[in-house]
Amino acid sequence: MFSGKRILVTGAAQGIGRALADALCREGARLFLTDMPGPLLDKAAQDLGAAACGADLRQSDEVARVVHAAQTALGGVDMLISNAGFARGAMKGPCSVSDQQWQDSWDLHVMAHLRAARLVLPEMMARGEGWLVNVASAAGLLSQIGDAPYSASKHAAVSLAQSLAIEHGDAGINVSVVCPLYVATPLLGYSDDFEARPEGVLTPEDVARVVLDGLRKGRFLILPHPEAAIFAQRRTADMDRWIDGMRRLRREAYADGVPKDLSDLHRKI
Repeated sequence: MFSGKRILVTGAAQGIGRALADALCREGARLFLTDMPGPLLDKAAQDLGAAACGADLRQSDEVARVVHAAQTALGGVDMLISNAGFARGAMKGPCSVSDQQWQDSWDLHVMAHLRAARLVLPEMMARGEGWLVNVASAAGLLSQIGDAPYSASKHAAVSLAQSLAIEHGDAGINVSVVCPLYVATPLLGYSDDFEARPEGVLTPEDVARVVLDGLRKGRFLILPHPEAAIFAQRRTADMDRWIDGMRRLRREAYADGVPKDLSDLHRKI
């Protein structure tokens, strides 16, 4: 399924993006990688024999530059894996952080997906096939305590993926959205040593395996943590009760004071 496919992967230097790039390379895909410029992106490109381009995808002109470079290097894009993301935390609540943090979350978690899709869709629709894969988060189905900008933008990312699937599915465009819970990535303070991770925290390689399996099955919603579906159902069935439960979880996590960062919060939940 992936052999010979021309695939653009964003956020490919580390974490889930790098694991997806590794897995797709083993499957024989032709890759174009992007992330913030630096040695991690350079190493990923060298290790995988892939073309690469450093860029800040919060900027619309940078998205356009990357997509054009990928189309030129690969001769077109069969699959876009829009994975780039970040989380800075908002430990003291939604109103505690700057407009800029909210804007950065919106630009990277929503607009980067949209802007890249806008640029690759014409060629995909002309061929009558293509695949858009948006890596969001279970926070986009639920909510992340201590990071409202992340949660809100990931909710929007899930909604955008739904709209893309509805609007373009009949034209042969597949759309998938990936919504993991906690993953042992640098975002949560993990290095390459995953041995000490708590139960339920997946490695990026675990996520990559589930994603490729979900794509093979043609799934729209890909859940590396199946329990996320149960949590989402409970949230929908009785939102007041769900919010009460989340408040209780927050009280427990903040019992010893405001967590210093997302890594600290994650270990208390």
